[in-house]
Amino acid sequence: MQTALVTGGSGDIGAAICMELAQRGLHVYVHANKNPQKAEAVAGQIRDQGGKAEVIVFDISDTALTQQLLSELTEHTTIDVLVNNAGTLHDVPMAGMEFESWSKVINTTLHGFFNVTRPLLMPMIRKRKGRIINMSSVSGITGVRGQTNYAAAKSGLHGASKSLAQELANRNITVNVVAPGVIDGGMAKGKFDPALLKAIVPMQRAGRVEEVSALVGFLASDAASYITGQIISVNGGMA
Repeated sequence: MQTALVTGGSGDIGAAICMELAQRGLHVYVHANKNPQKAEAVAGQIRDQGGKAEVIVFDISDTALTQQLLSELTEHTTIDVLVNNAGTLHDVPMAGMEFESWSKVINTTLHGFFNVTRPLLMPMIRKRKGRIINMSSVSGITGVRGQTNYAAAKSGLHGASKSLAQELANRNITVNVVAPGVIDGGMAKGKFDPALLKAIVPMQRAGRVEEVSALVGFLASDAASYITGQIISVNGGMA
């Protein structure tokens, strides 16, 4: 049985991704940091539906701890699919932004990507197969007012993903980015009223978490073996 690790698996989008991968027959490690109870609820739902899942708890911004735990994990299993979904928001215009707000977002999103991904690469390389899917945002493509920290982290993730895709392509390991727009769940929940949605989203509605997780599931599958180094938006037509 193939295995998947989904960071930030306790959130709305992360939970939908965990469910999608479990339905595709993968054993899912549902990661959490501050909400292990939510992660356990997701894992429990997967098990109730006949799938396999367990919870793993650590702070991805803690380099030493993350690499230690993942090195121990890979001693007895190979992670076939990695979804770097964990992230955080500290929105404020840059003129009033404290360094803590800047560094917290960068550490979680960008440093967290490195901390989680690097220990899993050699096992994938030895197996000559793997899927790495990095979750981004429309903010990393177009920029969003008040999100210079978040946009910097996500756009940095885009460059890292494209470079890593080139490094791993001849090992049959794909690296792609999924960039959601306004999704009814997750970080955007409750931030956009219907009138604003109609003004900024050509499809005039928020996306559903299942529309994001379906793409992730496809990119994790054998059917997507020739797709790598791509940034794919799920945003209802936003520029």
